[in-house]
Amino acid sequence: MKRPRRRVGAPEGFGLKSTGCCLALLLAAAGCGRIARPPESSGSPAASHGHVFIRVRSNVSGGAAISGRLLVFMKQGSGDKDLGPSEFDPSVNAPVIWMAAKEVENLAPGGTVDVDADEIAYPKPFSAMPAGGYEAQAVLDVDHSYNYAGNSPANWTSDVMAIDNWNAAASNEPTLILSRHPAETMKRKAARLASIAVHRLKLSSVRLEEMTSPALSRFWGRPVKISAWVVLPPGYKSGKASYPTVYWTHGFGGGLDSALFNGNRIRERMSDGKMPPMIWVMLDQSVAQGTHEFADSANNGPWGAALTTEFIPFLEAKYRMDARPSGRLLNGHSSGGWATLQLQANYPDLFGGTWSTSPDSADFHDFSGVDLYAPNANLYRRADGSPTPIMREKGQVLLTLEESAKRERVLGPYGGQWASFEWVFSPKGADGAPRPMFDRETGAVDPEVVAYWRDHYDLARLVEASWPKNGAALKGKFHVAVGTADTFYLDGSVRRFEALLRRLGGEPQCIYREGRTHFDLYAVGDDPSGLLDEIGAEMYAVARPGVVWKARK
Repeated sequence: MKRPRRRVGAPEGFGLKSTGCCLALLLAAAGCGRIARPPESSGSPAASHGHVFIRVRSNVSGGAAISGRLLVFMKQGSGDKDLGPSEFDPSVNAPVIWMAAKEVENLAPGGTVDVDADEIAYPKPFSAMPAGGYEAQAVLDVDHSYNYAGNSPANWTSDVMAIDNWNAAASNEPTLILSRHPAETMKRKAARLASIAVHRLKLSSVRLEEMTSPALSRFWGRPVKISAWVVLPPGYKSGKASYPTVYWTHGFGGGLDSALFNGNRIRERMSDGKMPPMIWVMLDQSVAQGTHEFADSANNGPWGAALTTEFIPFLEAKYRMDARPSGRLLNGHSSGGWATLQLQANYPDLFGGTWSTSPDSADFHDFSGVDLYAPNANLYRRADGSPTPIMREKGQVLLTLEESAKRERVLGPYGGQWASFEWVFSPKGADGAPRPMFDRETGAVDPEVVAYWRDHYDLARLVEASWPKNGAALKGKFHVAVGTADTFYLDGSVRRFEALLRRLGGEPQCIYREGRTHFDLYAVGDDPSGLLDEIGAEMYAVARPGVVWKARK
């Protein structure tokens, strides 16, 4: 139903308190909360119509009020069981998913809230939505994790409602009823199956290790843990030998579950004789803000120092790890690829090499195709005014950078990819939040913030500046693989980084897999993970020079 702008929920008597608060205050006092952010605006709604309001009712039983970020999704079509955007699987021909958001607090059972679908909306205010047949669904993101992990079983959702003749100018908006938790996603199902597989392999081979970090706990003022799955090779339990150790970390969207899934896969390959026997430490780098990249950060805290001075010594005292630089090796993909690049660059004497795949931009002259240092740099528009693409498949643009950033803003002001970069790279602002690197409305880059990024996190610049001191320790230690058709245009930055290292005499080993994307880079023949075997063999040769290891046929 279309209404003039007014306070939502007032007629029902459930006056909603503002969720805005100082960013320095955390909901994470118990160790698992999310960071509170004030409501935000997505720009001016369409002037030709009044605002569209969509009513959402809570049918949650048990008498408990519910809070979180209320998301409303609409798309043309019919027959879907669930709606919602997929950042990593869009399609050129897929219907546009319209979305609106509102922060709600203490919505009582039976209470209703009216979402102004023109205030915080994507791709446009709902009043600009073309008439037609649509589906609609509401999701209450209770812990503000949708931007990072998608719909969680802890959230509340409505059934998908069909709207046969939607017209933004008419009074036919739906009332959506929050009545159930979402079904298990394929991603979560895979993690659950990985947990079962661990038990089949016996937990003595795959162990969860957690350590409360003194450095991170001091920074946050509460206990903060570093967590990882330690994957032991066949024969570890019955022998006395030490083993080379690989420190692996996941990309954006991953977590402890995906670390377990990948660790189990590596354990099986070692058991099958496809990979040499090594200890793998499957690190979790996910936080409420996104991924911390194991970098020391003004916003996330000293994750690099905590890993290298606290967690690694903790593990090496507990396991038979080869505690020499040649026995400490790094591997990660995407954001994990950037994390392992920076760990090698910043701790050249600690690690014996990194095998980073499809890493996020190591040279900010090419930040997913954008030169952040260009005069009047803009993330949304190229110099010729054309939109900046951020996602491609088979030569077709699937998503522009503007679409990605503005969609992320609706889903939540933190936890998304662009906000995650700022939590790692940006200086802290006067309000306690990271300073934005770019204007979300216009795409204009803030040169002061970029200057801070350059001085602290542009790996190409940092490696070049430290080469007189660290060059000897870094020579030959950078191994990078990327697809020439990388989904997020990350191959350009790899080429720049390789050129710098060659000019410095760094002897990098960079592989450009022809036609491969961000998601099929590891495939070799019919084996979707075959590149792991090649990486493992190269690592083992570094850790055990002169020892011949051959894969079992």
